[in-house]
Amino acid sequence: MPGLIGRKIGMTSVFSADGKNVPCTVIEAGLGFGEAKEKNTTKPMMGVFKKAGTTPKAHLAEFKFDEDYNLGDTITVELFADAEFVDVVGTSKGKGFQGVVKRHGFGGVGQSTHGQDDRLRKPGSIGACSYPAKVFKGMRMGGHMGGDRVTTQNLRVLKVIPESNLLIIKGSVAGCKGSTLLIKK
Repeated sequence: MPGLIGRKIGMTSVFSADGKNVPCTVIEAGLGFGEAKEKNTTKPMMGVFKKAGTTPKAHLAEFKFDEDYNLGDTITVELFADAEFVDVVGTSKGKGFQGVVKRHGFGGVGQSTHGQDDRLRKPGSIGACSYPAKVFKGMRMGGHMGGDRVTTQNLRVLKVIPESNLLIIKGSVAGCKGSTLLIKK
């Protein structure tokens, strides 16, 4: 599946042909993306970049292409000029350690009566008694939230701007502004 590496510029909105305001994401794309310092690049990778005739890149990914490309060829967003839909892979925003109310949508004990005065956002009971004497795997509890690899499929390509290597996609994609994305046809 052919694709490119991109950087999320941010979100905006455009008007469709029938006058509706459509939210969209602006992505700057390329194959080897972002410049890296030569001193921070390993010698084997420097050999690869010199053979390709390019400067060191910060982000690399492999994609399968139907067409034949030579080492060092530049592939731009014109790749998506004929694509109607794309899949975008990104890393969701990290939220750190979160409790059960925010992480799993628990109501907390505060919605009930019977004198629950100090347990408003607590999970309640989490396991059985002396048997099985453990908490089962997969129990919904507080913990690290966000920072996951998220694939958003079938996003409509609204516009391709080849002169500035920009891709405008309908809807939102995972990640903050400036995060690295994989865009696949």
